[in-house]
Amino acid sequence: MSSETEPIGLIGTGLMGTAIAERLLAAGFRVLAWDRDAGRLAASRADAAEGAPAVARRCGRIVLSLPDSHVVEDVIAEISPSGRRGGVILDTSTGKPEDAVRFAAGLRERGVDYLDATISGSSEQLRRGQALAMVGGDAAAQARCGDIFAALGGPMVAVGGSGAAARMKLVTNLVLGLNRAALAEGLALAEGLGLDAESTAAILKASAAYSRIMDSKADKMVRREFTPVARLSQHLKDVELMLEAGQAAGLALPLSETHRALLTRAMAGGLGDHDNSAIIEVLRRKPS
Repeated sequence: MSSETEPIGLIGTGLMGTAIAERLLAAGFRVLAWDRDAGRLAASRADAAEGAPAVARRCGRIVLSLPDSHVVEDVIAEISPSGRRGGVILDTSTGKPEDAVRFAAGLRERGVDYLDATISGSSEQLRRGQALAMVGGDAAAQARCGDIFAALGGPMVAVGGSGAAARMKLVTNLVLGLNRAALAEGLALAEGLGLDAESTAAILKASAAYSRIMDSKADKMVRREFTPVARLSQHLKDVELMLEAGQAAGLALPLSETHRALLTRAMAGGLGDHDNSAIIEVLRRKPS
């Protein structure tokens, strides 16, 4: 791809946003990015914009990688006056599905397509091209962004209209998070029974108990190496969204209720900015 082509806009250069920038740059795209944190913006290695509206003025296609729906709403309000008709916003943030529907409707009135383009996988998995992109929204807009999804490296699946990918992200994150919590509890039990944690992890990977989460989280739990590739605090936010969605659908989610309690204890113990595998530290601690 020629460096003379229009840059891809990127707003939000946290863990996931930086991985997105790396994938796009490696594929030959120019990337024009903005983040309120100058350090994170510099670390992304993308060209730095002077603000979010500048990204909207210069880029027809903009990727959002933001903490939650509230921040997404603020950013959309900030950039909309500068945005182009015929543009596309790809929102990789994990937020409320009903907000994704609302964002899509509001932007459509301005002649801009909105795709909820959620990512299943950690920033490290995305960096390696192993994350799944789940996309909801207009099929023609998805097709116009096919080169962006290809640059991310993993599979891409269209899951329906606006909000569908946001709903699917809650489902995949629920199962993923519970797999991670189950792994943590199993390793904590192994240590409590005097078993070698590293050997236990190897046996779990070879057994019928295996889940893919073991490939990325078992070693971090065993070695107590919690450099974040996905922060624990962010997953607690996701679990709150799951429970809210379940309640709206008239569903009890008792395992997720328990998971929320564990994550809340971890937050209280100062683990919020650690990798989400740090949930094992709560289980290692004997109740007082």
